[in-house]
Order: sequence, then structure tokens, then C-alpha cells
Amino acid sequence: MAWTALVLAGIFEMMGVAMINKLHQDRNWQSLVLLIAGFGASFVFLSYAMETLAMGTAYAIWTGIGASGGAILGMLFYNESADWKRIFFMAMVLGAAVGLKLVS
Repeated sequence: MAWTALVLAGIFEMMGVAMINKLHQDRNWQSLVLLIAGFGASFVFLSYAMETLAMGTAYAIWTGIGASGGAILGMLFYNESADWKRIFFMAMVLGAAVGLKLVS
């Protein structure tokens, strides 16, 4: 269950990051509410996951999902570059988080 909570925390982190961009574009209260809800849910799920998982592992995976997922959302919805170098380094971030889990 902790791993499910950690993945959900990462997904809500992605939502929060996307809402930061949306808030800068639209400046409306719905984007602000979704931003707060996204980051709030992310922290709640991360906190729950860290009751079982090691802090370093949980944090690395959470930030990996959030950072890579945010970049992917930028590519899909905000016309950011999908250059192979960006994809390569996102894969490295996720690979490093998985590697940290494997050795701990």
C-alpha cells in the first residue's frame, strides 16, 4: 500500500506543477484551488508512504515522478521541447530513483 501511496503522491505532485503553469496563464481561482489541492494531496500521500518506506527512497522516487512527470506534461500540453536529450535525462532521473531502491 505504501508504494501505491507513493505513486499517487507523485501523480498529485505532477498535478500541482501543471497548475502552477496554468495559474500563470489564466490567473483564476480554480487553478489556485487545484494547485493547493494537488500539492496538499501529494504531501498527504508522501507522508503516508514514509510511514513504511525509507525517507531517502521515498523522497527520491517522489521527486523523480514529479520532475519527470512535470516535464512530460510540459511536452504534451505546453509545447515544450521533446528533444531526445531531455527524454534521456528524464530516464536517468527515474533510473536513479529505481537504482536507489534496489540498493537499499
